[in-house]
Amino acid sequence: MAKARIVDASHPQAIQEAAEIIRTGGLVAFPTETVYGLGADACNPIAVARIFEVKNRPSIDPLIVHVADAEEARLYGDFSYRFAPELMTKFWPGPLTMVVRRSGVVPPIVTAGLDTVAIRVPSHPSALALIQAAGRAVAAPSANPFGYVSPTQADHVSEQLADRIDLILNGGPCTVGVESTILSLAEPTPRILRAGGVTVEQLEAVVGALEHSAEQGARPEAPGQLRRHYATRTRLQILRDDDPRAKPGQDERVGLLTLVPLHRLLPYASVEVLSDSGDMREAAANLFAALRRLDSQGLDRLVAHPIPEIGLGVAIMDRLRRCSAPASDDADYQDKTIPPYC
Repeated sequence: MAKARIVDASHPQAIQEAAEIIRTGGLVAFPTETVYGLGADACNPIAVARIFEVKNRPSIDPLIVHVADAEEARLYGDFSYRFAPELMTKFWPGPLTMVVRRSGVVPPIVTAGLDTVAIRVPSHPSALALIQAAGRAVAAPSANPFGYVSPTQADHVSEQLADRIDLILNGGPCTVGVESTILSLAEPTPRILRAGGVTVEQLEAVVGALEHSAEQGARPEAPGQLRRHYATRTRLQILRDDDPRAKPGQDERVGLLTLVPLHRLLPYASVEVLSDSGDMREAAANLFAALRRLDSQGLDRLVAHPIPEIGLGVAIMDRLRRCSAPASDDADYQDKTIPPYC
């Protein structure tokens, strides 16, 4: 298969080309406000199966269905639940995915055989233009090998998947930078299944107190629930600055991920600062690109300083915890041969 071209998503011709690929069963990497997605026609089981094949994604891990608006969402799921209309109005388009009972038009491969489906309306103009031009819903996980750090730039996709997909739409860096929040409405009390771009505080202002998912069980209820995920090839540890294990040993090359700049020089081989001012939105937007830069340097290990779990800090720490989980976690599902950068 020829290497996928990267085309400018702001050009209408590029959107039309991508839409035709979706309609004819192909795979397109496209920008959203959260991360880059790997999209296929959500109602074409063969096309969706290619997503799982290309990513080496376990078939038990459901996908998110991306639609153009709330009206279209109702074709694929039951949004008669309490709070659903208000959540649609307040957070769509945007980084909120709602899990509801699926309709009969959604193939079981999309939902991993569950009777629920995860649906959202992305806010990135190129994502919306692609869905509208294709004339159908787009099933899409992140456009990267399964379990690895999510892509937030078109080059991230090209480095690892260009020879396995059909086209890459370049819409620039993702502005949110972490995946969507996943909220289940398919039960009496709304429940957060994955922390993400819409904060707990924002949701509770609409629905009141929320339940949070327990530790992932035998199979995921939604994407991003496996204990080890978003993982770098280089081992990452979450350690406080005053933890002696955070300091490099003799002849050890260690990379540091920190929210704000350090006040003193320390012997790290590389340092990535997520936000000079400590702004959580900026930190979230920079997270995955910073992890990729650290991971590309052949270091002995990586250290991340904990981040306050307020607002988007909850989603950032969720990603760091899953990244730092032992490689033995979820051994039945994970591909341990994550391909290196080209």
